[in-house]
Amino acid sequence: MVHSGEKKRYFPNLNGIRCIAALLVVFHHLEQAKHAFGIDNLYDVTIIKHAGRLGVGLFFVLSGFLITYLLLEEKGRFGDVDAKKFYLRRVFRIWPIYFLIIGLSFFVFPNIDLLYFPGANEKLTHDVAPRLALLLLVLPNYAFVLYDLPYWCAQTWSIGVEEQFYYLWPWIIKYPKKSGRIVFLFLLVTVAVLFCGTYLLDKTDEEKISAITTFLGQFRIQTMALGGLCAYMVYTQKTKFLDIIFRKDVQVAVYTLLAILFFSGIHFTGFLELYALFFSFFVLNVSCNPNTIISLENKVMSYLGKISYGLYIYHVFVIVFIINALRIYAPQITGTGYHILLYILTFVLSVAVTALSFNYFEKPLLAFKDRHFGR
Repeated sequence: MVHSGEKKRYFPNLNGIRCIAALLVVFHHLEQAKHAFGIDNLYDVTIIKHAGRLGVGLFFVLSGFLITYLLLEEKGRFGDVDAKKFYLRRVFRIWPIYFLIIGLSFFVFPNIDLLYFPGANEKLTHDVAPRLALLLLVLPNYAFVLYDLPYWCAQTWSIGVEEQFYYLWPWIIKYPKKSGRIVFLFLLVTVAVLFCGTYLLDKTDEEKISAITTFLGQFRIQTMALGGLCAYMVYTQKTKFLDIIFRKDVQVAVYTLLAILFFSGIHFTGFLELYALFFSFFVLNVSCNPNTIISLENKVMSYLGKISYGLYIYHVFVIVFIINALRIYAPQITGTGYHILLYILTFVLSVAVTALSFNYFEKPLLAFKDRHFGR
């Protein structure tokens, strides 16, 4: 355990994990956008259709792991968790570009021809007030399932899930003996908000049931909690268990099975997704195992991982922009060349937009956060 005065633990490869997760989501959304525009695509291929979900799942496991370890470390060093500073750190990290993409999606993008997306503008002509109210309350997952969201900001649903995990988790670490009552209260509020939302929804019973089902499928708090369990095992030095999963032969066997399942297109659903177990194994090994057989420590992946949150937020409107630009200004480009160009431009422009945002918008806020509220 870490006590007051001791140096904080550094975990290698975390940015590499973020890079992989972000690229899975970008790959998924690019094929999804091509499908919506009626362009030849691979979206119906099972691997592609679930790549985004798996990328978000990897983000969730990693987030749960890192946040839990930091909270346990803080409690071990200082004897308590400063919830106020925790939430202020999350606000300065997450809210600025979250609200930026929401504002752009509602008030700017609909007026730009190069950002046209089929059906997006129509979603801004009805249920505007409740949709915006939920988004301003940082409940985008509720807005997504109850009223749908314009495509440019639809990816923010996962930000809502993360935020709701943050509402719950610090209090469990702070008051572990009261965790049962804390979880019960959290679930009660979650159900109440969802019930009120569906009750007020002007849709058929079948559509309301579909909204609830979608919400439950996306509300993957358990995936983040699994990452938290991994952090707890590392922090409390559960060496017997870790020694087993850190073995090289075990790594080879597990990664081989994961590759077979992923590339075969087999997809698992349910309350605790099987892939989340694989992701937990992966996070534990690459971040904590000195004998990991996979290393993600290189400059490119580290940089992409560092800016991965912005990449996740911005890449959708970049994809839409490039598809429209090629459709209007370069209709002669077709076939394989078109798809290769689309991928290259998406990657380059997404990274460029994200880098500009990170350097000139996010970084000053992050520096302020680190100075006043800790890392």
